[in-house]
Amino acid sequence: MHLLQPQPEITTSSPIKPLSTLDSDLDLDHVQRDPWVNLKTEIEQVDWLILHFNHWFSHLNVTLVRGDFEPEYFPAENNAPARIQFAHGFFNSALHEISHWTIAGEKRRLLPDLGYWYAPDGRTAEQQALFEQVEIKPQAIEWMFSTAFGRPFRVSLDNLTGEGGDGQIFKDRVYAQVQKFFSGESQLPRDAKRFIDCICLCTRGGKILQSNEFNRSMLG
Repeated sequence: MHLLQPQPEITTSSPIKPLSTLDSDLDLDHVQRDPWVNLKTEIEQVDWLILHFNHWFSHLNVTLVRGDFEPEYFPAENNAPARIQFAHGFFNSALHEISHWTIAGEKRRLLPDLGYWYAPDGRTAEQQALFEQVEIKPQAIEWMFSTAFGRPFRVSLDNLTGEGGDGQIFKDRVYAQVQKFFSGESQLPRDAKRFIDCICLCTRGGKILQSNEFNRSMLG
């Protein structure tokens, strides 16, 4: 997701709580072709993710699609649904782009690339600090998505040729944000909560995420 400018977050949020509150439209027999545990390749897992995300969020007129190049968000138009396009068919890129979409408010979902503006790799220290400020919550949510899937997560400073900032401080903040979601100090965006619930239903037998599954040492 190309971004450097903070934007208002979606206003509807939800606490982390048991799946009994999940609405009844998750017809797994209708959508689930293969159990997640049987999928061994990245391509298989990406196919599964696209199929399920598009089912779970069809009521919001949005689709998840592979991109050949950089990630981008396209709002709905001409009777076509909005598209969350992730980079190069990478599973982790899909989770990252979904995390940004879950945070975006309804007005931003009407804008190309969710209304963000972009400064490319090679950012100054000031630009990088702003990038990190707006990346804390998306990367915290992405970490929760990854853990629900049983996949490893790595934070990204995304500034290989510029002034990269302090990676350890950024990791501290991402970890702290995850714990804030669990403590209730911060509320998960509505659609992030729904996505996590749906993943857990399919991959963990409905077992919800626990705060002790997230340790600062996991981020290096």
